[in-house]
Formats: sequence, structure tokens, C-alpha cells
Amino acid sequence: MINGLTLLLLCQLCGEVLGRALHLPVPGPVIGMALLFAGLLLRDRLSDRPAEAPAAPGLGQTADTLLMHLGLLFVPAGVGVVVYLPQLARDWAPLSLAVVAGTLAGIAFTGRLAQALIRRLG
Repeated sequence: MINGLTLLLLCQLCGEVLGRALHLPVPGPVIGMALLFAGLLLRDRLSDRPAEAPAAPGLGQTADTLLMHLGLLFVPAGVGVVVYLPQLARDWAPLSLAVVAGTLAGIAFTGRLAQALIRRLG
């Protein structure tokens, strides 16, 4: 489990360094996640083991443990909502509009992308 956690933190560190060095508008953890994904894909392609074998033995156990305690990761967000409650109460209309419009735009974009991919592949 220590190996999996170390791998996750190293990928996040590399993502943070790359994001800040290249002045990317993407958060470091997202870049780190993409690096981890690419590394796992490369590892699977370069190795001769069967597809059923685990990609990184410690990583699966670490991911399962983190997912079991996922609720704890929402505590800081809940505290942020409580801290900014007066501002949220004051600006509820534009925030609600932004959430609804952003959700609808995301759904529309996903639908259009799915249609384009189905047309292209089908």
C-alpha cells in the first residue's frame, strides 16, 4: 500500500511541477492523473503479462482504501460552504445560473461529442 500511495503522490508531484513550469491552465493533480494513466498504459503494452494480471499490485489496494474513505474528502468542501454561507446566500441567483448553465453545457457537449464519435466509428 505504501508503494501505491508513493506512486500516486509522485505522479501528483510531477503534475504540479509540469503545470507550474509550463504555466498550464490545468491543475497539477489532473496532469498527474494523466501521467499515471499514460504510465499504466505504457506498462501494459510493454509487458508480456496477461491482461487479467494487475497493472500495479499496490496501486489497486491503495485505490480501494481511498475509495472506502471517500466521504472524508468532502469534509473540506463542506467546511468551505459553511464558511462562505453569507456570500452564497447573497449571490445565490448568479451561482445557481452558473451551475445550471454549466451543467446543461456539459451535457450538450457530451451528447454532441458522442454523436460525432458514433458517426465517425459507425
